[in-house]
Amino acid sequence: MGTIVQLFEDSVAKYSGNPFLWEKIKDQYQSLTYAEIHQQVIFFAKGLLSLGLRRGERVAMLLEGRTEWVVSELGILYCAAVNVPLSVKLNEPDELLFRLKHSGAKFVITSGYQAKKIVSLLPSLPLIEKIIVVDDEPLGFSLEISYKEVVCMGKNAGIDIQSELEKRIASILPDDSSTICYTSGTTADPKGIILSHGNYYCNTTQALGLIAVPSYFVTLLILPWDHSFAHTAGIYTVAKAGASLAAVQSGKTPLETLKNIPVNIKEVRPHFLLSVPALAKNFRKNIESAIQAKGVIVQWLFTTGLKTAYLYNGNGYNKGKGWRVLFYLPVRLFDAILFKKIRENFGGRLQFFVGGGALLDIELQRFFYAIGIPMLQGYGLTEASPIISANSLTKHKLGSSGSLVPNMDFTIRDENGQVLPQGEKGEIVIKGGNVMSGYWQNEEATRQTIKDGWLYSGDMGYLDKDNFLYVLGRFKSLLIADDGEKYSPEGIEEAMVSQSSFIEQCMLYNNQKPYTVALIVPNIVAIKRKLSEHHHTPTPEAVLKLIESEVNEYRTGRKFGHMFPQRWLPAAIGVLNEPFTEENHMLNSTLKMVRGKVVERYEKLIIFLYTPEAKNVCNSLNMASAEKLLKN
Repeated sequence: MGTIVQLFEDSVAKYSGNPFLWEKIKDQYQSLTYAEIHQQVIFFAKGLLSLGLRRGERVAMLLEGRTEWVVSELGILYCAAVNVPLSVKLNEPDELLFRLKHSGAKFVITSGYQAKKIVSLLPSLPLIEKIIVVDDEPLGFSLEISYKEVVCMGKNAGIDIQSELEKRIASILPDDSSTICYTSGTTADPKGIILSHGNYYCNTTQALGLIAVPSYFVTLLILPWDHSFAHTAGIYTVAKAGASLAAVQSGKTPLETLKNIPVNIKEVRPHFLLSVPALAKNFRKNIESAIQAKGVIVQWLFTTGLKTAYLYNGNGYNKGKGWRVLFYLPVRLFDAILFKKIRENFGGRLQFFVGGGALLDIELQRFFYAIGIPMLQGYGLTEASPIISANSLTKHKLGSSGSLVPNMDFTIRDENGQVLPQGEKGEIVIKGGNVMSGYWQNEEATRQTIKDGWLYSGDMGYLDKDNFLYVLGRFKSLLIADDGEKYSPEGIEEAMVSQSSFIEQCMLYNNQKPYTVALIVPNIVAIKRKLSEHHHTPTPEAVLKLIESEVNEYRTGRKFGHMFPQRWLPAAIGVLNEPFTEENHMLNSTLKMVRGKVVERYEKLIIFLYTPEAKNVCNSLNMASAEKLLKN
């Protein structure tokens, strides 16, 4: 077990001339080597010491992904202090205030764009002494100091500061806290997850034990850098391997930054990308839109190529085995004439995605595998630093979350904490060097989550006979029938959204009721187009009937009738005229649905869905909602 400082020092010694960080300056990407970044880290750390940062004190960071993000965090850790990475998507003052206050942050490192969120909160944050602003243009408030000024202080620091930094570095132990990462706080106050130096060191070693990352690899880090998956897999695993990472070009607004991603992918030409389901779906939509624009023949070739690859690939674990070998040459042909060209839009060097953050439906996995860029689904949670399992290029099974990381104890347990046999479904419970120290200033939550050194994940899953982990969803999101039987809704929800162009979002609900109900956000643009193509007037009734027909495709005898147990399909549908978004708090910062917020918001509608009238999809509430959708 080691420390982050040791991890980086080892990489600097071994890969000093390798590019570590790429950033777009003006019109092109430029790199800084491990040795150059190390020098910046030392200067920044000495600057922080000059400002009076003491061992164990917290420094919050509200900053977009860029070179200064990594330099700042490493600088904090070299001082034996603790970083508090905050999501740049935090827009509610109360959410930001809680984290800054609860962590007891002494300094805040931020950009000019993000600093505006903090200034108005300063009267309620007496512990904050300095706001370190990365951008050049001064903002003109009292606690402000520029990042460059801190670096300059470090460059000009005397022998006493140098000596103090050396002492701090030598004193850091694996059990020392390195970061406090806050949960989304969707059901109560956010919890601050304390991850130690040893947690990161252990988990990066575990990650590289599953997926090899050669030192020549480069990735474009498209996820927020505070995201635990991006933090470990995108920064420290890359650093340990001597590889390099590039930042997405920052725009003037978050939307502008998002639009830069496809352009930056072509410029950086990454070897792998980290992704989450929302991004995967967008990539697929863009690919399919481009294919449709090329005409009927190309569409036919694409569809036939996918079907052929699906047959050859199987579930990945049985790829090309037995009768599947017959499709080897056709797959090679379709790859040469079509799929290879699609991959060029990702720079031409992309070998795989690593998927994390939420369940990724198997259809998306089949799609990306077919076009030659496997999306290797993994599983983890921030409390586990976060990687628990992952598929790899050499060992994968579509639909699973892959093999367990090495050097970690793993069990599946029932509601009473008893260990279940392999193959049975229960709660995922782990133990190892990647398990968090606990929750910051929340001993009760720590005791509930960590028992006898075992981390209780709150997720349901099982290990199959080949030791692949299947994650079935959160215990808290389970559908619970009136007879006590339980079922995870996420697979049904994902299927309905991914397999229907008319369903944008979906949430199933059943809390000890006779049947399940669904809240559905329709894709009204696609519905209008479909109705117009068939010369139907887009009336509220026509909209509702089309949505109902899509849901009915999962019933016995219909197209997808084999996929799910019939008892868990919705008996009543509530159609919503507002999507789930981060702004209305029904999605969190990683774009996961916040079930508690959705249930709270639509409590009256859910109660109505358990009435006889609601069984008719064209009930009064749905008709009013559909009418509103058509007017917008």
